[in-house]
Amino acid sequence: MRVTSKGQVTIPREVRENMGILPAETDIEFLQDGNGRWYLSKSASSTKKLSRFRTAYQSGEITLSTDEIMALTRSE
Repeated sequence: MRVTSKGQVTIPREVRENMGILPAETDIEFLQDGNGRWYLSKSASSTKKLSRFRTAYQSGEITLSTDEIMALTRSE
C-alpha cells in the first residue's frame, strides 16, 4: 500500500465493508499496543450533531403550491 504526499492511504474495500466504515460518516483512530504495533480501529459512535444540511429535509413544511410559488416569481 502506497502513502500519498499528503499522508493518505486507501483502505481496501473488503476491510471497509468488514469494519462497517462508511464515507463521511465513520470516524477511525489509530491505536498502538505495548509492542509498538499500530492498529486501525473504528471509533465508538460519536454523539456529535449531524450537519444541518443532512437534517434539513426534516424541518421544512410545504405551505405553498407550485403554482403559488410561480405566481410570486412572476411580475404582472
